[in-house]
Amino acid sequence: MAGSYISIPTILKVGKNTLDHLGAYLETSGFKNAVIYFGNGLISMFGDKIFDSLKKEHITVLDYMELDTTKIEDIIQLAFEIDSKAQVIVGIGGGKVIDTAKYAAYLRKLPYISIPTSASSDGFSSASASLLVNGRRTSVPAKIAYGIVADTEILKSAPEKFIFSGIGDMVSKITSLYDWAFESQHGYSELNDFAVMIAKKAVNSFVRTPFETIHDDLFLRELVDSLAMSGIANEIAGGSTPTSGSEHLISHALDKMLPQPQLHGIQVGVATYIMSRVHNHRYVRVNAIFEKTGFWNHVRTLHLNRQDFEKAIDMAPQIKPHRHTYLHEAKYRELAKEILYEDDILKQVFEK
Repeated sequence: MAGSYISIPTILKVGKNTLDHLGAYLETSGFKNAVIYFGNGLISMFGDKIFDSLKKEHITVLDYMELDTTKIEDIIQLAFEIDSKAQVIVGIGGGKVIDTAKYAAYLRKLPYISIPTSASSDGFSSASASLLVNGRRTSVPAKIAYGIVADTEILKSAPEKFIFSGIGDMVSKITSLYDWAFESQHGYSELNDFAVMIAKKAVNSFVRTPFETIHDDLFLRELVDSLAMSGIANEIAGGSTPTSGSEHLISHALDKMLPQPQLHGIQVGVATYIMSRVHNHRYVRVNAIFEKTGFWNHVRTLHLNRQDFEKAIDMAPQIKPHRHTYLHEAKYRELAKEILYEDDILKQVFEK
């Protein structure tokens, strides 16, 4: 019988000042020629630190640039302009540049190093990229990172909204796993017990982390570690079912509807609480972590519109018609909308 083989990052460094040692991490893996993609405005912030670290280990930077595009045509062109001597692609920044780096690496069959500057979602560890294809945000296959280097000093200096986004995205594994089990029970999918175990351990480890503030090193390390484990769960499952359920469908619907959507993890977090009430599963825990971290306090400042979420709940099944989450059944959509208007916590969260 054939065994199972999955890709996992060879390098995983999460902690204080890890970026200072990037050159040593690459040198240990035998990389000598690198291409570096920075997020918009990040060369002035982190360029010297990265170049000095690589120079110290005699690693040549063949090319570097700032990027602010996720158009698939731009990335294809970029990928095939990469110097043939390149051995590794390094992406540092938010979701856009990480997605660009991983897709360029996928096209050129090169390893890539993911250096997130915020812990806003599990995108830095996943094997898919969110790109603009014919003007629409679309998830396309990419590469799982060869290495993840997350510097907690950088993460804690990012605006708090990005940490809240990461919290929302991480806690969503509670409802996504419940949806996957529901889907499996109805014959639409098959659970992978190992992927379930990894995703469950990731979220449980995170929500039980003691902290004084969300800027604590331990809290940020646990957040990044757990988001990275989510990417591994998806790799095991061969798709995003362990970490993306009905709560993500609501967020994707909002992305399509709204001229200026909120951060992914913020929308996902609110939708996670709604769906935890629909599932009648762990909603007390979801609310407790949102209260304790200040997630709800942040959401209250955003002036969210309840009617937008109502429309998104109705649109959710169209986002992924091949799936069968709770929201793919009319009775649960009705229950979600009822909760949206009647739940005491949500009454405080939404502006109207």
